[in-house]
Amino acid sequence: MSKALKLLRRVNFKTIIFNFKYFPFKTAIKLPVLISNNVFLHRLKGRVTINGPVTTALVQIGYGKIGISDFKRSRAVWEVYGDVVFNGRAFIMHGCKLNVGENARLSFGADFNMSTECAIVAEKSITIGNNSGISWESLVMDTDFHHIFDESGQKFNYPKEVIIGDNVWVGCRCTVLKGAIIPNGSIVAAGSLVTKKLVGEKSIFGGNPIQVLKNNITWKY
Repeated sequence: MSKALKLLRRVNFKTIIFNFKYFPFKTAIKLPVLISNNVFLHRLKGRVTINGPVTTALVQIGYGKIGISDFKRSRAVWEVYGDVVFNGRAFIMHGCKLNVGENARLSFGADFNMSTECAIVAEKSITIGNNSGISWESLVMDTDFHHIFDESGQKFNYPKEVIIGDNVWVGCRCTVLKGAIIPNGSIVAAGSLVTKKLVGEKSIFGGNPIQVLKNNITWKY
């Protein structure tokens, strides 16, 4: 079976609804975003932008299989009120949750991969660079969700931008919170917590509190 026929077999009602909701007709008819039947389209608001050439299945959400999770029962969630930007190919596996607030922006670099059961929550800005990936059961969040006040009644826990650089790999079960900046070429070791700007490109960072584990590294899928 040709690649084109395989893609056509993936086209369903959710894919059609998504593309014609977010894109003008000439773009939507190409079906640049494929949506699995396992995706819960909770809120189809805000805007979705694709920068660069538009091709069929450039972005795929809710697909892929991995042995540690149940593909048939694991449901991805799209809850978007703000802006989502795709700067090239993106593959977001089943069970992933995307929540983007009304005034927030979530930007994916080209050749982005996210494994199963991850969550991204944006209330201000989350930017992910090119050729980067996030492994299974990780959380990226630029907000605390709940409001916290000091003794004078002033709120002090505002959202802070999160930046994940180019060619970054975030290992499984990591937590990346508001104010985190991960430099280009880096790896965040499994189970790590990132809450600040990390210094040093091409490094492995790990632990809690996080620290440099090794310098001058390279990695590939």
